[in-house]
Amino acid sequence: MQTCSQCNASSPDNALNCTHCNADLGEYSATVAALKRFRANPRVKAVRVTVAADACPVCYEALKTYPKDQAPRLPLAGCSHDYGCRCFYEPVLEETAIVGKVVK
Repeated sequence: MQTCSQCNASSPDNALNCTHCNADLGEYSATVAALKRFRANPRVKAVRVTVAADACPVCYEALKTYPKDQAPRLPLAGCSHDYGCRCFYEPVLEETAIVGKVVK
């Protein structure tokens, strides 16, 4: 499920627009908004994709730390979990940056 950053409503992973306010989720989903903030923040040196414990194989494959300009778009295309993609971004700050490795 995607969350609209404009009205906080949930929409299916494959929705292009919010089912409540019709906002463009490619621009206004909560994950897109978070990634934009992380990219704009000079203290954020990388972005970690975190997944749920029972994530599908597609999501587990994305579980790692990326340069902030190379983080994949969420929700992940091809996610097969019954509840949809539940991945999210975490910022990696300058003093803890380890790019390209899974940090457990």
